[in-house]
Amino acid sequence: MEVAKSFRDVVAWQKAHRLTLEMYRHTKQLPKEELFGLTSQMRRAAVSVSANIAEGFAKFSDRDKIRFMNIAQGSLEECKYYIILCKDLGFGEDKPLEELADETSRLLTSYCNSIKRRIGTGK
Repeated sequence: MEVAKSFRDVVAWQKAHRLTLEMYRHTKQLPKEELFGLTSQMRRAAVSVSANIAEGFAKFSDRDKIRFMNIAQGSLEECKYYIILCKDLGFGEDKPLEELADETSRLLTSYCNSIKRRIGTGK
């Protein structure tokens, strides 16, 4: 396995970035009255996922890296909730966005596990 030289090489970041772009696309369809509510929250959470992966990548300590990846995971779960909320509020269902969020979550978990193995925690 080749070592990533930049956060852009991390597959979890690539998926998270795609999720952010898709979240922006999805939120363009929300009602205008949601611009400063749900739209803003969904975009902020999606940006947080890829931004925290990028920031964590630059940390020298693996424990710091894990902390930022955990923040990214939290933001990703927030994104998943907003997707459910949009559906339940009748703003539309976006199955591909849901699947992309799930795939991003799996990749981020795998990336975290590889860092944990390096530091010997395995938890």
